[in-house]
Amino acid sequence: MPPRPPPTRAEYPVSVPLQTRWADNDLYGHVNNAAYYTYFDTAVNTYLIQAGVLDIHAGDVIGLVVETGCVYFAPLAFPEPLSVGLKVAKLGRSSVRYELAVFREGEDMAAAAAHFVHVYVDRQTRRPLEVSGELRRVLEGLLVV
Repeated sequence: MPPRPPPTRAEYPVSVPLQTRWADNDLYGHVNNAAYYTYFDTAVNTYLIQAGVLDIHAGDVIGLVVETGCVYFAPLAFPEPLSVGLKVAKLGRSSVRYELAVFREGEDMAAAAAHFVHVYVDRQTRRPLEVSGELRRVLEGLLVV
């Protein structure tokens, strides 16, 4: 039994559409727990790329995942269209805590909810950098306290 009720779509200011993949299913016929982490990573990076604040190929700043966690509420399976709700719970000097939820198309209650922490670093040195400028502005727009 999950320790809390599933979040609803209304709790997330942004929704990123995704599709389950054939390889996501495990032998039990549902999406394997590890696949959810690819959904979270994909949703965060898709949003940042589309907002124009992340260049995964040539940008000087990259986000490294330092912490994740997930609570599962209902199974998903291939083929299902999904969406991932995205918000920022905490914006620090060099880090951001995202909170995310995976929703089956047409459902208001999340199938899974997670947190995902990025530390932003210099691509070459891997030393933490201050989240500033346009990146900070975009992340502040997702901040829900």
